[in-house]
Amino acid sequence: MLPPIPLGWRSLLTEETSKPYYRALEVFLDKELAGGQTILPARTDVFNALVATSYDQVRVLLIGQDPYPTPGHAHGLCFSVQPAVRPLPFSLRNIYRELHDDVGCKIPNNGDLEPWAQQGVLMLNTVLTVRARQANSHQGRGWERFTDRIIELVAAKQQRVVFVLWGRDAQKKRVLITQPHHTVIATAHPSPLSVRKFFGCRCFSQINRDLVDADLPPIDWQIPDV
Repeated sequence: MLPPIPLGWRSLLTEETSKPYYRALEVFLDKELAGGQTILPARTDVFNALVATSYDQVRVLLIGQDPYPTPGHAHGLCFSVQPAVRPLPFSLRNIYRELHDDVGCKIPNNGDLEPWAQQGVLMLNTVLTVRARQANSHQGRGWERFTDRIIELVAAKQQRVVFVLWGRDAQKKRVLITQPHHTVIATAHPSPLSVRKFFGCRCFSQINRDLVDADLPPIDWQIPDV
């Protein structure tokens, strides 16, 4: 089921995809499909985060959990949805509210966050597939080991990367980020369950301050309307 690793990451992940756990993950996904399960996102979008942001481009790493389980929503970038999705997921609405309050961005009419990815924001879920309508259904099948390796590779970059960890699950990945030239921004998750602690975190302006401090260009956070 899994597509090839995108070219901008292939040489770095060739060894990983030859390991037994990765082959077992592929077998599991093939069995899911053979058993009539719908897997999200679509096969062509599973590695969309790596397609949109090559290794050399990464300046910010935003860590999510697993894809939206609602058919038609997920397209391979954490927190992002297909451009036509209405209404937006609650977490994304909360992200937009904080974005407006923090840096003054206009609330866009869509939830496609690919413009961030194209500027070097790697939008990585820790689990890259899910059964339709069954959140967290592909946890513990090998994806975590694969995405941990991606986080380690990004942490090995000599240029500063800003790691953004929203919520407890993402913050567990902090142990993989030991290099002192990187910065880590850890806040509450933007879900309705913890959003009161997320609002006011001002993480978007902090990301840009950390980038500029390392002589890197800031992110233009405004998502254009479609």
